[in-house]
Amino acid sequence: MIKLNLPVLFAKKGLRVADADRMSKLGRSTLYRMYNNEVTRIDFETLNELCKLLDCKPGDIILYKEDDPSGNNER
Repeated sequence: MIKLNLPVLFAKKGLRVADADRMSKLGRSTLYRMYNNEVTRIDFETLNELCKLLDCKPGDIILYKEDDPSGNNER
């Protein structure tokens, strides 16, 4: 399962979604969906903008966890 680590990264930077909206080229609705892991894809421009905003690398944003064979994956 692939998840976005935005809640943790935003907390480390003391950012809220509204702050990220003002500080980046990304829209608030896009940021909220990403923050809540409700997206199914991310384009490179968006990922690049997040990396600049959070001063991190793509691997800090995107996390991979093996799927639970029982089907009880966290969202």
